[in-house]
Amino acid sequence: MKLHERIDGRLRAFIEAQPMFFVATAPTGPGGHVNVSPKGMAGTFAVLGEHRVAYLDYHGSGAETIAHLNENGRITLMFCAFQGPPNIVRLHGRGRAVPVTSPEHDELVRLFRSPPDTHGVRSVIDVAVERISDSCGYAVPLMSYEGDRDLLIRAHERRTDADLAEYRRVKNGVSIDGRPVFAAAAHEG
Repeated sequence: MKLHERIDGRLRAFIEAQPMFFVATAPTGPGGHVNVSPKGMAGTFAVLGEHRVAYLDYHGSGAETIAHLNENGRITLMFCAFQGPPNIVRLHGRGRAVPVTSPEHDELVRLFRSPPDTHGVRSVIDVAVERISDSCGYAVPLMSYEGDRDLLIRAHERRTDADLAEYRRVKNGVSIDGRPVFAAAAHEG
């Protein structure tokens, strides 16, 4: 394993070339579930600086990452090379969820160069990166990338802003451990 002082050109190129990554968060204390989520779709991840990254968080069946970030801010993002030379990059840091209802949300979305439709985005996950490491990845399998799925985008195209607010209230109101996700969800229109 090698530690890096910053996300430099080589690391940035590797990170931006990966079609998917994994996000890990955990609640504070010994109780609750650790969460690991796969993320993907071209244009939904951005390196915003040498110690800052962000990704677009679309409406989904769970909201563990947001609940955990609200509680303690701890987050790790992992990128694996499934093609080419083996490599794994981990970004450890402090994250925050900027919900679609926040005035800062649209400003952050504009930092993404070519996102797919952003209508279904429920938050931007903004990460201050504190530790950067890479390791060999010798055991990561070689796999072929065929393309992004468009199912998530298509599912949200049919929903109005009011439908999405209701989705957050009903389906994303609390985590699987009963932790609050969107504190303002009850007040959304």
